[in-house]
Amino acid sequence: MTARQSQSDLKTWQQQATQYLIQGDYSRAASLYEKVIAAEPEVRKHYWYLGLLLLLQGQEAEAQMTWLLPMTDGEPEQVESWTAELMQVLHQEATRQETLENYDMAWAIRQHMREISPTDMNNLLHLIGLTLKLNTFSGEELTAFGILELLQSEQLPNLDVDLLLQVLQKVIEEVPWHPSVLELAQVCLAYVKEPLNFILMVLPASIKIAYTKKCPSLAAQFLELCIPLETEKREILRHLAAFYQNAGDFSKGIEIAKWCYSISPTLPEQVNANHLVLRGLLSAGGYWEEAFAALEQQESLLLSLFKEQPQVSNHAIVQRLFNSTVFFPYLRDEPKNNRHIHNQVSRFAQANVQSIAGVQPGNRHQQQRARNRTQPLKIGYLSHCFCSHSVGWLARGVFRYHDRERFELYAYFISYKEINDPLQDWYFQQVEHAYKGGIYGNEIAEKIYTDDIDILIDLDSLTLDVTCEIMALKPAPVQATWLGWDASGIPGIDYFIADPYVLPDFAQEYYSETIWRLPHTYIAVDGFEVGIPTLRREHLDIPSDAVVYLSGQIGYKRHPNMVRLQMKILKEVPNSYFLVKGLADQEVIEQFFIQIAEEEGVNGDRLRFLPQVDSEAIHRANLGIADVVLDTYPYNGATTTLETLWMGIPLVTRVGQQFAARNSYTMMMNAGVTEGIAWTDEEYVEWGVRLGKDEALRQQVSWKLRQSRQTSPLWNAEQFTREMEQAYMQMWMGYLEEIN
Repeated sequence: MTARQSQSDLKTWQQQATQYLIQGDYSRAASLYEKVIAAEPEVRKHYWYLGLLLLLQGQEAEAQMTWLLPMTDGEPEQVESWTAELMQVLHQEATRQETLENYDMAWAIRQHMREISPTDMNNLLHLIGLTLKLNTFSGEELTAFGILELLQSEQLPNLDVDLLLQVLQKVIEEVPWHPSVLELAQVCLAYVKEPLNFILMVLPASIKIAYTKKCPSLAAQFLELCIPLETEKREILRHLAAFYQNAGDFSKGIEIAKWCYSISPTLPEQVNANHLVLRGLLSAGGYWEEAFAALEQQESLLLSLFKEQPQVSNHAIVQRLFNSTVFFPYLRDEPKNNRHIHNQVSRFAQANVQSIAGVQPGNRHQQQRARNRTQPLKIGYLSHCFCSHSVGWLARGVFRYHDRERFELYAYFISYKEINDPLQDWYFQQVEHAYKGGIYGNEIAEKIYTDDIDILIDLDSLTLDVTCEIMALKPAPVQATWLGWDASGIPGIDYFIADPYVLPDFAQEYYSETIWRLPHTYIAVDGFEVGIPTLRREHLDIPSDAVVYLSGQIGYKRHPNMVRLQMKILKEVPNSYFLVKGLADQEVIEQFFIQIAEEEGVNGDRLRFLPQVDSEAIHRANLGIADVVLDTYPYNGATTTLETLWMGIPLVTRVGQQFAARNSYTMMMNAGVTEGIAWTDEEYVEWGVRLGKDEALRQQVSWKLRQSRQTSPLWNAEQFTREMEQAYMQMWMGYLEEIN
C-alpha cells in the first residue's frame, strides 16, 4: 500500500466510523478505529475515539485503559495537552447525546470526564444540568462534586458564566430548599459581570418559590442577594416585603415596605408601596393606629392619581393598582365611599392594562358566533384558590354537581402549586379541561379566549392582581365575580353574584357590575369534614363549667372597636374565657388583646391564644370547645362562619352595610337562626352576654342549627348549583339578545 493510498484509506475509515457513530453502530465504528490505530499507532487522538466507542458499548474499564496507555510515556506538558484533547472529544459526544435526549449516556460520558479532570468546572455544571434532566438531583452534588469549594477558592479563567447562571436558575427552581443551593447563589455573585442578568434570573425564580412552592421565607433569602446589585431597588423591595409578610415576619415585611415607599418616585408606585405597608400592619393584627393612618394616606394618593390620570406603561405597576383598595373594608363599613374608590381604581387600571396589551376598549367578542342551544355552555372558572384554601373548600359543591350535559367546565389555575395538595388534585380531576397557569395574566387570558369560553367566573376579585388583569382583558363575552371577595369594580366584569341578604336593597346605586341575586344564598355547601379534636379545656387551664367564647380570624379582621366590645361581653359574664385564634404576629396580637382587656377591666388571664393546626378537619373539631363564637366587624367571617354553624355553635355577628359586614348575616338567615344577629354595637354586646349566661338558649340555637342541616339552602350544594346554572343560562340569553 502506497503512502497516498494509506492516507486515503485512513480518511475513509474515519469517515465511515463517524457515520456508524451517528447511526449508533458503535461496534463497527470501534473496529474501524482499531484498523486506524494499527496504521497510525503514534496518533493519540485515535485512541480517544476508540475509548469513547468502547464506553458507548458499556465497556468502561476497556475505555479507561485505551485512554490511559498512550499517556504513560508522555512528558507532563504532553499529557496535559493530550488530556485537553481527550476532554474535547468526550465533550462533543456528550453534547451530541444530550441533544438526542440520551441523558443517561451523556451523564456517563461526563462522569468519566470528571474522573479525568475533576476540576473542570464547565463539565461539572453540565453534570448538574443532566442530573436535573434525569430528575436525580438532590442538592448534595454541589458539595460532592466540589463545585462550591472550587467557586469559592479562586476565579476560574475558562468558566462559562452564562452556563453557571443557567444551571443556578434550574437548581433554584428544582430544589431551592437544599442549603447548598442558597450557598451556590451566594458564591455565584463573585462571577456576575452583568448584575441585571443575575436579578432577572433570581427574581422570577424567587417568585415561583414563594407562590408555587409555598416557601416565602426561602424566597426572601434568595431575593436578598439582589439588593446590593441594584440601584433601583423598588421592584425587589416590593416582592421582598410581600415574601416576609407571607412568611409571618411582619416587622421585617413592614420595614421593607416602608423603605420601598420612601424611594418610590411616582404616584402609582407610591400607591403600590403604601398598600404593602397597610398589608403588613393589618396582617400583624395589632398596629391599628398606624393602619388607619396608612388607609388615609392610601385614599389621598388614589384621589391624586384619579385627578392626574397619568399614563402608566409599566405592566407590573399597573397590575398592582387593582388590589390597592382591598383592605378598605377591613377598616371601615362605608360601602358607598369604598366602592366609589374601587370602581375608579379598577377603571383606571383596566384602561392602562388594555393599552399595554394592545386591546381595543370595548367587547372583543361582538362578532363571536351565537352558540347553538344544543351545545353545552362553556363555563370557565378562574382562581388561585383551587387548593387548600377557604375558597377551595367552599366551591366544591358547584364542581361536584354541575350538569355536564348542559355545561362544559374549564378550570384555570393561577399559580398552580407545585406541592402535594389533595384538594388541588381534586379540582384538577373535576373538570373536562384544566389549565395549569402561572402568574402571567396575559397568557392565561389568551388561553381563555382561544378556548372560546362563554361565561368566565372569577373567584378571586381584588384579592389577586393577576386575576384582575385577566378579567380586565375581557377574554370571555360574559364575566362574573363570585365567592372570593366583594366585587372588584372592573368594567370588564358584567355581574356580581349575591343573594337577598348579603347586600342591601339599594346597593346597585354604587356597584358598577350588575348585582345578580340568587334566590336564597350566594354560597352553599353540603357540610365539612370534621376530625377528632385535639383541644381540651384542661389543657388550657379552663374550668369545665366555664363559658368559653372563641374568635378565629386573621389579623386583618381584629378591628379594635370589636375587640373592645368582645371584652365588654367577657366582663359581664362571670367565669368566662376568650379564645383567640388566627394568623397574625403572635406577640403583637397578644399585647393588643391584653391591653384592650385591661382597659376594659378584664384580667388578661382570661384570654387564651391558640396556635394554628395543620388539619382543616381537626381545626373544625376544635371549634367544639366553644360555647359561643364572636364574629368580627366590619369584616365578618365567611368560611369560619359556615364552619361554626355546621358545628352547631351559636354565633354573634354585627351586621353592617357592606358585603363583608353581611356574610354571617346571610348565612344565619339561610340557616334559619336569628338569635345572635345584631344591628348595633349595643345589640352585639347584649347578644354576647345573653348567650353566655343562658345555657338553655345556647342549646336551643344549637338544636336549630343541627336541624337546619336537613332543610336549609345553606347546606344544599346541589340545589344551589341548579340555581347558579339557571343564572348562567339567563346571563347567556341576555348576552345573545344584546348582540343580535
